[in-house]
Amino acid sequence: MLRESGFAVARAEGARRLYSVAPGPLHEVDAWLEQFRHIWDQPLDALATELARSKRQRRTRGPVNHQQLAPEEQP
Repeated sequence: MLRESGFAVARAEGARRLYSVAPGPLHEVDAWLEQFRHIWDQPLDALATELARSKRQRRTRGPVNHQQLAPEEQP
């Protein structure tokens, strides 16, 4: 499917077929996605910040006991 859509190129080398990514179509997809990046950049940055904060807290506090969390803090 990737070959048929132009995203991958295959070449024969002896009995093997070697595949590589064709960057051209990916540049086109990247250009098309650019119009949507403003929608998800800030929420994804906020998610990354929250995940890093949570990971830091787990390292300093140890594992979370969900039974001791307030209801609004429970997963």
